[in-house]
Amino acid sequence: MITGELKSQVDKIWDAFASGGISNPLSVIEQFTYLLFIRRLDEMQLLAEKKANMVGIPIKEIIFTTEQKELRWSSFKNKDPESMFDLFTKPMVDEMTVFDHMKQVGNSVGVFAEFMSKANFIIATPRLLDQVVQLIDKINMDDRDTKGDLYEYMLSKIASAGRNGQFRTPRHIIRMMVDMVQPKKDDVICDPSAGTAGFLVTAGEYYRDNHKNWFLDKEFRDHFNNEMFHGIEIDNTMIRIGAMNLQLHGIESPNLIKNDALSESAGDIRSKYSVILANPPFKGMLDYDAVENSILKTVKSKKTELLFLGLMLRMLKTGGRCAVIVPDGVLFGSSKAHKQIRQEIIEKHKLDAIISMPSGVFKPYAGVSTAVLFFTKTGTGGTDNVWFYDMEADGYSLDDKRNEIKDNDIPDLLTRYHSLTSENKELKSAERSRSRTDKSFLVPFDEIKENDWDLSINRYKEIVYEEIEYAAPSVIIKDIEVLDQERSAALNTLKAMLGEV
Repeated sequence: MITGELKSQVDKIWDAFASGGISNPLSVIEQFTYLLFIRRLDEMQLLAEKKANMVGIPIKEIIFTTEQKELRWSSFKNKDPESMFDLFTKPMVDEMTVFDHMKQVGNSVGVFAEFMSKANFIIATPRLLDQVVQLIDKINMDDRDTKGDLYEYMLSKIASAGRNGQFRTPRHIIRMMVDMVQPKKDDVICDPSAGTAGFLVTAGEYYRDNHKNWFLDKEFRDHFNNEMFHGIEIDNTMIRIGAMNLQLHGIESPNLIKNDALSESAGDIRSKYSVILANPPFKGMLDYDAVENSILKTVKSKKTELLFLGLMLRMLKTGGRCAVIVPDGVLFGSSKAHKQIRQEIIEKHKLDAIISMPSGVFKPYAGVSTAVLFFTKTGTGGTDNVWFYDMEADGYSLDDKRNEIKDNDIPDLLTRYHSLTSENKELKSAERSRSRTDKSFLVPFDEIKENDWDLSINRYKEIVYEEIEYAAPSVIIKDIEVLDQERSAALNTLKAMLGEV
């Protein structure tokens, strides 16, 4: 958990960038990320040098040569602002700047380095560079949790929606989705619209929080570090931020692809992943010729929220599970494509659950109403009953401030969902027998089919109206007259006291 001291340090860095003329949140995070990586390169070489000195053998993979000493964090941080700035902006060492060197380091230092070709250094003054370097240098980066919390807090400062309706998914909503999916030891997890990699990071933390003993197994550690986590992202800035987020959370070698997951160039990825966690772009539109052909065979649409559902079905292995955030329109849209993808999931696979979330969950980014779909790819059907949950509170106020509050349905939601598969027969039976007036209830396949595959919770939820009896108009009029008389009497008494009568 992030401490007040760490928050204060990050706030000072943020304020320094703003004072120096860099106020765009993504630009701040990107420049901050580059400097973190430059510091990390030096720390990696310092550790390698220490090990080499201890065992008396040369370093296998050299990040900085002897001639490149001035490009190292531990060297330039002690220079005066002008000299430091020159090292970043003028090719002085091996015809490279500090930034040039950062961009050309090999993949041996982690996946982040793969996506540096289009990185730009935009810190414009020696004073700002020195100020930020000194602030970053004071942060304790020895602990994985501290590094992860630091970066998460920095990312939480993104306060504007991105392109095509993208916005940062609240971390407690991601955690809810991961806790419902309960990743397994051998899962291969993918987010086809990875963004800052929040879903992958949270899945990694789930293993550390719930299955620490698994990390004693070398086979699991190798799988966790090299094969488990996959992400696809089209935006250069986002994929760099996501790569750093994963590495600071102890996931050194995630499999990240810079591409549009829906396009022909992304390739026909089939049956590769056992878990998909995602919040794909809403309200985007693509021409048919820009979309991979096999996706269009599943859902003929130009809407990105529908196309991504088709993509996820294709990407999942048989038996694979998906948790995905969708706009409410996906649940009840009447177009042929809307009905087509809903019928595909319900009839040919297994739709497990739908969580209806309040519209304020994504504020201040957007006020759109959303839901979470949970489904399993089977190819042979399997939807008997769909579990619905009407989330009314998520632990935060539903206005732009999103302050923490006591009302929170998520703990109840998780308990009830997992009771459906519990070995405790009483818990399972109690949840299955819930009424349509409750927050959670089951709806059978046949009823959903009869309703033309409509999945909106309001179609099935029953509302109990309380009968309120009001007095007859004549009685209300008499009551008003009595009150009026009492008012007049009180006013006359007051006048008499003041001698005005």
